[in-house]
Amino acid sequence: MPVSQVRSNLPDPSEPVLHDLQPVRYDGQLVAVRLAVRRSEDGIWRARIQFVPVAEPEQETAEIFCATSEQDLWQAVRDLREHHLRDLYRSLVT
Repeated sequence: MPVSQVRSNLPDPSEPVLHDLQPVRYDGQLVAVRLAVRRSEDGIWRARIQFVPVAEPEQETAEIFCATSEQDLWQAVRDLREHHLRDLYRSLVT
C-alpha cells in the first residue's frame, strides 16, 4: 500500500505574519497600516509597523514591539491610539 506524504503548510515561525490594522488619515489621505509579527529564535514575539500609502513607497518601523507572549504583544499594539500611529508615520516620511 502506498504511503502518502504529509506536508506541513505551517509558516516558518521566524517569518513575519502580516495583520491589517485600522488605516490612519495623514495629510488628507488614508494610509493602510499593517503589523508584521514574528517569533524570534529566543521565543520572543517581535513586530514592526508597515505603512502603505496610496501611490507612494511603503514605509516601516524597526521592530518596536517586543514581548514574551503573543498576548502581551497584542496588548501593546491595542494601547496605541490613532494619533500615535500618525506621528510614527510622520516621523518616517519627513
